[in-house]
Amino acid sequence: MHDAESELWFAEPPGFVSLPLDALLAEPGSSAAEALRVAGAPLLDAAPGQLARQRVVAQLAQGQQMLSALCRFGTVYCAIGLHRDDVDSSGVTPLLSLLTITWHDTNVAPRAVTAARAVTSVSGHTNVARVDLPCGPGVLSETTSPPPPTPVPGLPPLPLLQVHAHLPHPDCKRMAVLALSTVAVARRGEYRGILRQVVETVRFEDPMGKRA
Repeated sequence: MHDAESELWFAEPPGFVSLPLDALLAEPGSSAAEALRVAGAPLLDAAPGQLARQRVVAQLAQGQQMLSALCRFGTVYCAIGLHRDDVDSSGVTPLLSLLTITWHDTNVAPRAVTAARAVTSVSGHTNVARVDLPCGPGVLSETTSPPPPTPVPGLPPLPLLQVHAHLPHPDCKRMAVLALSTVAVARRGEYRGILRQVVETVRFEDPMGKRA
């Protein structure tokens, strides 16, 4: 995948489907918004009754609000991951996760220093590890948040695991933060492995040569 504005290339991991942020957050009345309406029409038509259609519309609106909030904080990529639990073969519920890439402006400093500051300046990061990657120095870490005190409709009241990768850009003025989020806290080792595989593929220069 490639984000032209942010200048980052990486290989999307198996089991993940990227969300078309531009289409999902299109301005009302635009051609992209009309295309989204057309694409969602079969889903609404398949809903059994007006109440079910209203619920679908409400869920889509909640999803758009979440994505809009992410984009306001610099998120340029978002993908949903769905995997079978190979560790617990008796489980019938697939494992769900969210992979995001967010850009943060940073003070000018050596890249390794910037990555280290990102996790040491905020409490709660565990399993911190400095890594040397093809794209340069980075830091991997984890955070685990307790369930929200007030239940969120549609979300399970479970702790949230987030595996982070902080990758400073070669210009030393910004940093890409990859985050893999899931409520499957017991599978932290597997999700850490997934994110490590992703960051191994990250490049800040086009690996196929300069694009026209």
